[in-house]
Amino acid sequence: MPDVEHSDLNWGAFTEAAPWVLDRDDIRWLPAVGHLRRAAHDEVPTLTAPSARPPGARVATVVAHLTIAIGPWLLRKRRRRYDGPEAGRADLSLRLRRAAEMLGPSYIKLGQIISSGEGLFPNELVLEFKRCRDQVPAEPFDAVKLTIEQDLGCRLEDIFEYVDTEPLAAASIAQVHAARLRTGEDVVIKVQRPSVARLVRKDLRAMAWIAPHLVGRIPVTALANPPALVELFAETIVEELDFRLEAANMLDVAHVIHDLGQDGYIVPRPHPTLVTRRVLVMERLSGFNFDDVAGMQGAGIDTEAVVRAGMISFMEGAMIHGIFHGDLHGGNLFVLADGRTALLDFGIVARLSHERRLAFLRLMLGATTNDIRGQMAALRDLGALPHDTDLEAVISDLGLDRPPIDPTTLTGEEMIHEVQRVVKALLGYGARLPKELMLYVKNMVFLDGAIARLAPDLDILAEVATIAMLFAQRHGEQIATDLGIEAARVDFDFDGVKAGFGLDSEVDSLTYRELQDRRQLIQKRMRSAR
Repeated sequence: MPDVEHSDLNWGAFTEAAPWVLDRDDIRWLPAVGHLRRAAHDEVPTLTAPSARPPGARVATVVAHLTIAIGPWLLRKRRRRYDGPEAGRADLSLRLRRAAEMLGPSYIKLGQIISSGEGLFPNELVLEFKRCRDQVPAEPFDAVKLTIEQDLGCRLEDIFEYVDTEPLAAASIAQVHAARLRTGEDVVIKVQRPSVARLVRKDLRAMAWIAPHLVGRIPVTALANPPALVELFAETIVEELDFRLEAANMLDVAHVIHDLGQDGYIVPRPHPTLVTRRVLVMERLSGFNFDDVAGMQGAGIDTEAVVRAGMISFMEGAMIHGIFHGDLHGGNLFVLADGRTALLDFGIVARLSHERRLAFLRLMLGATTNDIRGQMAALRDLGALPHDTDLEAVISDLGLDRPPIDPTTLTGEEMIHEVQRVVKALLGYGARLPKELMLYVKNMVFLDGAIARLAPDLDILAEVATIAMLFAQRHGEQIATDLGIEAARVDFDFDGVKAGFGLDSEVDSLTYRELQDRRQLIQKRMRSAR
């Protein structure tokens, strides 16, 4: 192991076998990042402002594809040709996925964001768009080579001993190639598709014009309505178009992980000089696919520990530093032979302002102390509700001031009525999902699925209690100082946590497998009622 005192391991969560050492005062591309991030942020309102007239010919192309996708579905729906609402949603989802593929990288990327939103979007839409994750055709290697040489300003062979002409992966914005530097280090090169930046900006203007016309016409969830989805998409994808911002995200997340003492996660090192707007050279790591449970367990890796480390790392980053990886999914994670998890693809990283981080802290604290009013105020301050919202009225209308009901005791019709009532009330108050909250929820949904695969017998109630105690021990004083409260007066409400799962206070444990059984029962009853 290198001398930590004189390496980048004294400030970042990296591998011990360093292919190069990162000195934050001597990274060629880093000084420009602050300006680039502000410019990307300032560009979003312009790109997402709906214009009075269609902005260019691209709108006609988009409208044509959406009309071809949605028109036949609307006709069949009006004629009641579908065997139930699920069949109608499945057909619409298929048509939208095909339209996205025809429209190109921007819409494929939008589909990929939707595919990670289980619980936020209908299951049919999520399942269909998951097919967009790994079915994007790669760019010809000649185009890849040209982009690398243009951005690095020299011939490929001047820097690389070899570059694999077949990509390791091809996504909507970029593709990744294995390579070796002439100095001997194994690396990965992420290369942006040649025309994607120009096309994305055209598409954002087209989406912004079209989105208001889709409100109430397509059954994506009401709280993630088309204009809000376009805004979220713009906020995330504009930064993704400059790989210098992604490389800086890698450094920031590595620092947060190190600062929090999270020894279960690491970040690959970006190269200190070989990073440009369209090219990102980084350290190459290898390990187990995050879904390869048998492989990990066969190698002696504790998969429950892998999931636990993920939950703690993700929550700590958000609550203590206000920074977290915003796009967790199986393709962005793999597990090393020593059990640590490597984080990949930092194009989407959520950054909470100081005010929003404090609001997020209050939301999490309210969840563990059963403080309903505190949670609603925190959601308002996070941007999920308008600032002038009458919180007492919301609490009353949603029935949050009444004892929670175990959903498994309700009939399917009762559950559907309750969901419709809550959604209608939230819409009436102007509720929406701001970017950071949507990314957080999306990540929690992913971790929920990871538990199902890696640790189905994990006791959820015990884990919640353990994590709450860990946070109190590690960060209790800081959280109390940040929120202006006395740490000794914060009481963990275990019965309130149980009630959140619809459980009686007498229940002592709940494995994830049992939780899944409860969910399946609820879904079955709701499907039968529909």
